[in-house]
Amino acid sequence: PLTVIGWTDTEGDSAYNKRLALSRAQAVKDYLVSKGVSQDRVSVVGAGESDKFDNTSEAGRKLNRRVDIVFGRRGI
Repeated sequence: PLTVIGWTDTEGDSAYNKRLALSRAQAVKDYLVSKGVSQDRVSVVGAGESDKFDNTSEAGRKLNRRVDIVFGRRGI
């Protein structure tokens, strides 16, 4: 199984960011499915805001706007 996890930076409303993160993850799942990955093998999670990278700089915010793909487990 694959888990696709969408993230955002901390700019803006947290509820919006949660939806945006899910949308990012879904877009990646859709791409993987279009390339032949079985949709039953892929789950999506909208994790929302991330502080893995520094949100006080534009460079850090860009890094937090990402999608992670985790192989071998479901959920986060």
